[in-house]
Amino acid sequence: MTELLFREDAYLRTASARVLAVHPHGIELDRTIFYPMGGGQVGDTGALVRANGERIAIADTRKGEMDTVLHVPPPGATQPDIGETLTLEIDWARRYSLMRLHTALHVMSCVVVAPVTGGNISPDKARLDFDIDMSLLDAAKIAHETNALIARGVETETVWITEEELDARPDLVKTMSVQPPRGAGRVRLLSIPGIDLQPCGGTHVKNIGEIGAIRVIKIRSEGKRNKRVEIALE
Repeated sequence: MTELLFREDAYLRTASARVLAVHPHGIELDRTIFYPMGGGQVGDTGALVRANGERIAIADTRKGEMDTVLHVPPPGATQPDIGETLTLEIDWARRYSLMRLHTALHVMSCVVVAPVTGGNISPDKARLDFDIDMSLLDAAKIAHETNALIARGVETETVWITEEELDARPDLVKTMSVQPPRGAGRVRLLSIPGIDLQPCGGTHVKNIGEIGAIRVIKIRSEGKRNKRVEIALE
């Protein structure tokens, strides 16, 4: 199992870790600040720095087997030795954009009140798909109301509940396409007091004011039950 340091502090930019294994598809460490692709959020990029200063670029981060994380270097990159201690460095500017956009989607999901059928967060834009009639989606209204909530500057909180508590509150799960991970006995929620509360394992800003203003860049139909709202940061 890889210790997920970003779960406790999404603002960590560096850390040290030991190499547990080197696989054809990635490097497994005992702990990491790199978020692996999941829940619609792309994986982190950055570098692993050896004691001699040599940098091993990380082009992607993916989930491995048995609760491990694989740090994926580009083809032909140098491989570290098993047992070696490395310094981890994430591409912070990229990660912070992902954190702001991911949190913005949480806020927007409280403006467009409909079942969420899909979503994606990349560094330059993010989107949610809703099971809603197109006539109910107005770009200017969505942007205005989302930005009004962001302007409140509310602190976010991480909350843990048991799987039994989640079963008793199915209304907490907004996303139809991605169900919260189970099996550990508890589920992680993102709480934005007075605005939103839902299961999420992604990375978020400490205060929604950090998001800044968003704009709706596109609304389009992706099928009968998928109306896509795409946003970017101003």
